Amino acid sequence: MSKSSWTDRIVGERMTVDQEFSSRVASSQFSNQQWSLIMTATEFEIEDADEPEQAQLVADTSKLEQIIPELENVDAGMGAMGGAGGAGGGRSGSGGSGGLVDSIKGALGMGGSGNDHEEQREAAEQLTQEYADELQTHLESSGRWESVREAAAAETETETEPEVGTEAETGGDETDATN
Repeated sequence: MSKSSWTDRIVGERMTVDQEFSSRVASSQFSNQQWSLIMTATEFEIEDADEPEQAQLVADTSKLEQIIPELENVDAGMGAMGGAGGAGGGRSGSGGSGGLVDSIKGALGMGGSGNDHEEQREAAEQLTQEYADELQTHLESSGRWESVREAAAAETETETEPEVGTEAETGGDETDATN
């Protein structure tokens, strides 16, 4: 059941853009470890893939909310091991001690860092979209954008077709099974 996704086709380009984008990450509020966590929670989509002129690579950041509380813990762990955090590595959120109790309170939403989490989420969303824009520009300049866009459009078509067929095929069977 392994299907080759359009995202699998751009692994090499992503590695190149990762290297080029590292200076942008370094100048952001996120450490490299935090950025890695953010990228793990980010998926990429091509909106309007079937429209060549409107197609755009976008960052789907809908899962970011789940990892935002963990961003502070990533750098707290690095600090405990003697590692250097990024530009934001020395902060302790709401001005507290930044210890275990503050981390737990923050994870439970009881800390005073609600605004910090909102700001981090917004900054992460902006940075991931900048990355997506940079990746699309790279794909366009290397002549790969059109084939990647077409592959994404074909996947979108394929994803919608089986649902209709499955519903039609099982429509009568489920009713018979319950009677």
